[in-house]
Amino acid sequence: MKIIQKSGLVIPVMAFSAGAIVANVYYSQPILKDIADSLGSSENAVGKIAMLSQLGYGLGMFFLLPLGDKVNRKKLIVAICALLVIMLLILANSTHLSVLLPLSFIIGVCSTPAQIILPMAATLGKENRGKNVGIVFSGILCGILGSRLISGWLTDLWGWHSVFIFSAILVFISSILLYFILPEVPIKFKGNYAGLLKSTVSLIGKYKTLRQASILGSLTFGVFCSFWTTLTFRLSSEPFHYTASKIGLFGIIAIGGALVAPYFGKLADKGQVFKNLFLTVSMVFLSILAMRIFPGSLYVLIGAILFLDIGVQATQITNFTRIYSLDEEAHSRLNTVYMTTYFIGAGIGTFFGLLSWSWGGWNLALIQMLFWSGAALLVVYLSSKNSL
Repeated sequence: MKIIQKSGLVIPVMAFSAGAIVANVYYSQPILKDIADSLGSSENAVGKIAMLSQLGYGLGMFFLLPLGDKVNRKKLIVAICALLVIMLLILANSTHLSVLLPLSFIIGVCSTPAQIILPMAATLGKENRGKNVGIVFSGILCGILGSRLISGWLTDLWGWHSVFIFSAILVFISSILLYFILPEVPIKFKGNYAGLLKSTVSLIGKYKTLRQASILGSLTFGVFCSFWTTLTFRLSSEPFHYTASKIGLFGIIAIGGALVAPYFGKLADKGQVFKNLFLTVSMVFLSILAMRIFPGSLYVLIGAILFLDIGVQATQITNFTRIYSLDEEAHSRLNTVYMTTYFIGAGIGTFFGLLSWSWGGWNLALIQMLFWSGAALLVVYLSSKNSL
């Protein structure tokens, strides 16, 4: 096993597995109508599947992620993945909404190993921490973005049940790879579970850098979610009038951004943190500004999607590099604080994106995104002056 772990496969396997696991939170989103038609249920009722998956994922991050500092991470990840495979197979054979809803929640909870894997990457060589974290985080983002393409294709070919059979196979393969390749990480926390959660919350007051990174992460990911939520409406209306399959192809552009983002992790390794953050957050702001100035240009839109995604993803990679350097014994708990705040930002961004679209269409949606990305730039500036 030591030979395998030193072979250079560890980080790529972690990235692949994290993406395969987290994709389960998002597979259902593009195929909700197909599920509704299949079950004879309303779209509003079936829409709870996506909501419960997200809710389960959020709660799982708060209550399960800290365990990565208390128990053997490798055993914890493999055990949860085994449960995830079982839940996916049950869901793939379900034909009643009353069964799908609780299963979706459990699958969301069981998708949290992706975030347990991420801080493990930070322990595999301090000199390459940003690079390693960047690669694994890009795997997670490719899983999120690619899940929409995969679920649509499989549903068109063999129906929506096939999506979850495919995912069960993928997670099973990932579990086997992780079992043989993941390194053993020493247990850092010796107290009880209640003490573990209490110590997680205490990190917020203890580390200014954690607070800075969490606020910045929530703002930029909020912009990301606001953009992708309203983009579907934009592309299906004038002047584009694209079909759902064409809209899904725009996710490929975002995946390209995810593959470029690890480069910024290397810059963070060299200590260029705030130079990095000014650049990446400015990319987000300028991408939105370009879409506001040229609202009808397809080429501007494609370029903006690429640079917006690079900016958001590179910002998160730099943030991870910052917070994982704070306390070598609390990586999972630091990740819990960061990711919980991160997904609060996602919820707020989605809410204001939909609200802006209903009130003022694409222009108002872009204006509110400019506001949030401008706030993110202000956070970077204040953080660099140690004023936040």
